[in-house]
Order: sequence, then C-alpha cells, then structure tokens
Amino acid sequence: MSRLDLRHGRVEMAHGGGGRAMQQLIEALFLPHLDNPALRAGNDGAVLPGSGERLVVASDSHVITPLFFPGGDIGSLAVHGTINDVAMMGARPVALSAGFILEEGFPLADLARIVESMGRAAAAAGVPVVTGDTKVVERGKGDGVYITTSGLGLLADGIDLAGHRARPGDHVLINGSLGDHGIALLAQRDNLDFATDLRSDSAALHRLVATLLHAAPDLRCLRDPTRGGLAATLNEIAHQSAVGIRLREVAIPVKPAVHAVCELLGLDPLNIANEGKLVAICPPERSAALLAALRADPLGSEAAIIGEVVEDSGHFVQMETHFGGYRTVDWLTSEALPRIC
Repeated sequence: MSRLDLRHGRVEMAHGGGGRAMQQLIEALFLPHLDNPALRAGNDGAVLPGSGERLVVASDSHVITPLFFPGGDIGSLAVHGTINDVAMMGARPVALSAGFILEEGFPLADLARIVESMGRAAAAAGVPVVTGDTKVVERGKGDGVYITTSGLGLLADGIDLAGHRARPGDHVLINGSLGDHGIALLAQRDNLDFATDLRSDSAALHRLVATLLHAAPDLRCLRDPTRGGLAATLNEIAHQSAVGIRLREVAIPVKPAVHAVCELLGLDPLNIANEGKLVAICPPERSAALLAALRADPLGSEAAIIGEVVEDSGHFVQMETHFGGYRTVDWLTSEALPRIC
C-alpha cells in the first residue's frame, strides 16, 4: 500500500475496516501526535501503571447497519464489544460509559428498544453503565444512532496478556465458528436477496476469560477478532511479537451457511467480523487444558486448535489449505463489509 498522503489524502471507508489501511492510519497519523507507551502497545485496551490490582481502560464505537439484527442490536453489541476489549487484557470489567450521537428525527421507540437492550446486556454481564453523554445532530447528518462506549476493568497482579508475548511453538486456539456476526448482518441488508438462519455471535466473554486464566495462568495473549476478522487479528499479533503464524484450514470452524454466502459474494471468512469470539495463544503444553476449558462452556463448545506460532522474519500469517498447499493470510486492503461493528 502506498504511503499515507497527509496533505492531499481523504478518509476512506477502509480506514475504519480493521485492515492494513486502518493500521497505516494509526501508525502514520495518530501515534506521532498521541504517542505514549500504553497506546504504542497496540492492544485492545490499556493497562495503567500501578502496584497490585491495576486499572484497564478500553474504548469502542459502534456504527452498524442495520441497527437491529438476528442475535442482537447496536445496544447489546456496544456492551458486549467493550466488555470483551477489557476482558482480552485479562481484566475483570467493572463499569461502562456510553455516549450516544442521535440524528434528529430518529424514532423514540427505536431508541427505547436500543437502550432497553443495552440495559439487559449490562445487567446480564454484571457490568453497569455508570455514566454517559447524549448529543443530537441535524437530520441528514447522521445515520440514526451511533454509540461510543468505554470500559473500566481491574487487572490482578501477575497477569500480562499482550500482543507482543507470542513465542515460536505456541498454539493458536479459537472458541468457535468464524463469520457468524458479519454474515448475519449482511443478510439483513435491503440490497441483498438471500436468506440464512444465521444469528450474530455477539456475547460478553469476560466470564469465559476468567475460566481460561484459571486453566492456563501463563496464557500469552487473548484477542477478539472483530473488524478485519481473524486475518487482521493474527497479522497484528505476528507483527507485535515479530513472529509468523501458521494456520490449518481444516481445523478452523466455519458454518456451512457462512461458507456458502462467502463463496457467493467472493468473501473470505477469515476477514469477516465476529463479536463473540476470542483467539487465545498459549504455550503448547497448556493447549489441551485450554481447549477442554473452552469446550466446557457454551460460548466455547466449537473451540479448536487452529495453528501455531513459528519463527518468521517476515512476520507472515500463512495457512495450510484443504488441498495441502499454503497461502498467505494477509490484512484486508479495503473494507469487505462496511458498517458491521
């Protein structure tokens, strides 16, 4: 990809898609002006320095289309997504904030439905929304409703989960099938004419994370493969840790309906966003215990060991295909499915 043109360039949809363009925007524009050790680490949240139990903070914005979809809506998604960002740091989420940007003319009945859903999701997770803000923009200058949430969590002393900790020989696990969220939303869009019984996998994963940390206290890294999907997540980790990652296509769980839609539209399930999935990287001697802990939980019943970390000076993610060859699993260079997170 060409160098970011900060003088004449324009923001493109790909800059928010979780792929190479977004990473380039962060590195070329945000980091030089906002640089600090916590931000530079490039994880799902930031660990603030301190002794004993440390504070973790994470932030996320939600601009999805449609606002309501099988398995959830923008309200529950905002809660789940931010809880998961805190949880991927190994922290116990304790509180959320919520900022709403509303478009003039948005139906109050729909807003009530969204806020009620958010309240149910927060109560079920045991993580309250304790503060927030509301702004309204003129009709035609928004898209109904956008929600920005931030989360606070507490990280026990001795826990260190970060993208730079993967080591050659480590195993890569995932807790279930890829692409359910992105394809469930895609099927609801007005300009597409296909039907599936897929539901978004949107879920809060903090209790599952606590179980995993009990089973494998020396877990290296956790990440939720949202924007950019599994491909972007593993490329981020490979670059942070200066390693390569080798996947086995036959081991990666993908539902037949997701495969079918991806084949129809020329999409790759590895690039599709998920909202209830996590990637775990652990020492090889811990992978059996970790897999058993995942499969014992309903949110991990389809868990699998999908690959391993390898030495690679190029920091490539590669996948052994069903046919026995290898292909590179690269960052997205454009946004395959806009507005799904």
